Amino acid sequence: MAELQMLLEEEIPSGKRALIESYQNLTRVADYCENNYIQATDKRKALEETKAYTTQSLASVAYQINALANNVLQLLDIQASQLRRMESSINHISQ
Repeated sequence: MAELQMLLEEEIPSGKRALIESYQNLTRVADYCENNYIQATDKRKALEETKAYTTQSLASVAYQINALANNVLQLLDIQASQLRRMESSINHISQ
């Protein structure tokens, strides 16, 4: 029960906030890379820097999505277990 409460009150909201922050960071990275490319004299170097930032940013987002998805799956497993216990109790009472 404490695990369910921790997921609902801490882990999942924290993961959601991290994804929102990542979205904002991706926007800033995109703006920076666009401006950097436009102003760069060495377009190849600017493109390589853009690739590096993009790869790092998207990897971070993928990690956060994975962590949040795992928390949601854990939440669903706990709830399914609780439903099975309830069903068992109801069946026992009805007998």
